[in-house]
Amino acid sequence: MEIKIQSIHFDATEKLEEFIEKKVAKLEKAYEDIQKVDIQLKVVKPATALNKETSITVTVPGHQIHVEKTCDTFEEGVDQCVDSLKVSLVKYKEKMRKK
Repeated sequence: MEIKIQSIHFDATEKLEEFIEKKVAKLEKAYEDIQKVDIQLKVVKPATALNKETSITVTVPGHQIHVEKTCDTFEEGVDQCVDSLKVSLVKYKEKMRKK
């Protein structure tokens, strides 16, 4: 699984990147055949609440699943995105089994 982290309008700390990689690695429990994970972290309108936009795109064979969340912190955004992706990946896996 290839993980690509892109931070827009700021520099992501090593601690944040490690946190993201640890969280994203857990997605493999929901779906084993993940090829690539693209994470975009973006600061929208600095100095306002809910200004951290996290979007994650997971590429699985023949399909892409995209989730986007806006929160106060990137950690919270990554947590919410990963939770939603787990649900989506399990649904996708079930759908593929039925075919």
